[in-house]
Amino acid sequence: MATGTWHDEDDEQVVERIAELALRAGRTIAVAESLTAGHVSARLGAGTDAATWFKGAVVAYDEGVKFKVLGVTPGPVVTDSCARQMAEGVRHLLGADLAIGITGVGGPGPEEGRPAGTVHLAEAGPDGTRSHEHHVPGDPGEVIARVTRLALERFLHVLS
Repeated sequence: MATGTWHDEDDEQVVERIAELALRAGRTIAVAESLTAGHVSARLGAGTDAATWFKGAVVAYDEGVKFKVLGVTPGPVVTDSCARQMAEGVRHLLGADLAIGITGVGGPGPEEGRPAGTVHLAEAGPDGTRSHEHHVPGDPGEVIARVTRLALERFLHVLS
C-alpha cells in the first residue's frame, strides 16, 4: 500500500494548485481509477473546497466495472483505448468538465502481456481526449504512488 511515501506532501501542494485553478476557472473534474485504486480521488477529495470542483470518482479495479459502469468496450484493459474510454465515461457519468482515466499494471508481474509499471493515462475535456503511455519503475506501492502523482500533474497541466 502506498501510504507515507515521499509523494504525500508534494501531492498536497499539487492538489491545492489544482483546487485554485479549478475554482478560478469554474471547472469541475472527475477521475476513473483502476491501477491507483482510489488514491487519486482520495487526494483530490482532501483539497480546499473540493465539493465545489471535484465531482467524484469511479474506482473500476475490476474490468467488469470498466465495461458496465464506464462503458468501456470489452477487451484488453491495459491500453490507451481503455484509459480514453474510462476518462470519457466518468466525465459523462458525473457531468464533469475534465476527467482522467487511469489503467495499467501495478505488478509485481505482467498482465495482458504488458510488464509491471505499464500505465495508460488519458484526459477528457471539451477539447477532446488525449492519452499517454508511461512506464513506471518500482514495487506495486511505489507504482501506485508515482502514478497518483502523474495523474495529479496531468490535472494541473490541463487546468493551466
